[in-house]
Amino acid sequence: MRDAKGWLVTVAWRKFLDAARADAARRRREERVEEEPAPGPAPAVDDTLQLYFLCAHPSLTPSSAVALTLRAVGGLTTRQIAAAYLVPEATMAQRISRAKRTVTGVRFDQPGDVATVLRVLYLVFNEGYSGDVDLAGEAIRLTRQLAARVDHPEVAGLLALMLLHHARRAARTAPDGRLVPLAEQDRDRWDTDAIAEGVRILQGALARDRLGEFQAQAAIAALHADAPTAEETDWVQIVEWYDELTRLTDSPVVRLNRAVAVAEADGPRAGLAALAALDASSPGSRLRSSGGDPVPRHTAVAAYLHERDGDLAKAARLYAEAAHKATDLAERDHLTRQAARLNARLDARRDR
Repeated sequence: MRDAKGWLVTVAWRKFLDAARADAARRRREERVEEEPAPGPAPAVDDTLQLYFLCAHPSLTPSSAVALTLRAVGGLTTRQIAAAYLVPEATMAQRISRAKRTVTGVRFDQPGDVATVLRVLYLVFNEGYSGDVDLAGEAIRLTRQLAARVDHPEVAGLLALMLLHHARRAARTAPDGRLVPLAEQDRDRWDTDAIAEGVRILQGALARDRLGEFQAQAAIAALHADAPTAEETDWVQIVEWYDELTRLTDSPVVRLNRAVAVAEADGPRAGLAALAALDASSPGSRLRSSGGDPVPRHTAVAAYLHERDGDLAKAARLYAEAAHKATDLAERDHLTRQAARLNARLDARRDR
């Protein structure tokens, strides 16, 4: 074959499109996000999941296999994959190119491991849930198929995590497209059936006493889903789960989210201290800058914690800074509105 890498990308993408077109009802639900029920039982098994395993080839490192599969099968752009990994787009482009060169001329008859496929499905779901491409339903469908084939608590944990997040999907945006923060969401719009299924699957996974990162993330999502109101959220237990997740992954993103949970449990000063500890332990943290491509999440968290602490001027400045860094239009709009809200309050104070 004269152009193996071209063949891989072309065939993988066609397989993906065929799978998507095969489920017309699911596609209609994805186009009507606010009316979308939780994904039901998986339809007849197709070749898409097998393609995920084949692209996660043993000759590739796990990170390269994930990147290549996201690009070739998941349909994500290089920019979206780079954002998921918190690296510059040029760095990710090089990584994908190296992966393609590695598999040129390789026979695709050796499937990759489950852990790599789980990572791909997790990232596809995240992009579908919050990004430019709506792939969340497809990720859930494939994870259901994987859970039916593979008896492993982390597979179940990932499925539970997806269902628990997907259950809140209809409440995440206002009719005009604005993002609605978790604390402000109308919980009557959450899908209770999907929550119940996610909790049941999670309980079964946790009972096997083989904790992994997807189970820990699902436990945090379950605690949010279990709270009747934002004020009744069990933040102390959420912090404990973030401690477990930090032990499992040592991810700066996890530690950033933990700082927010600490602020909710113990007050904004404690949250700011946790954020300062994260910065001190990770000089030049990828959360603050990725090779010149700043990530807005760190700045937005700092803005939120300073607002909670009463420093409205600093919070307004940080919200505006985070908005300037944001690449997602809905996120940028949300952060800009937050900055404008605080500036209006500051102006009102000055006019008294």
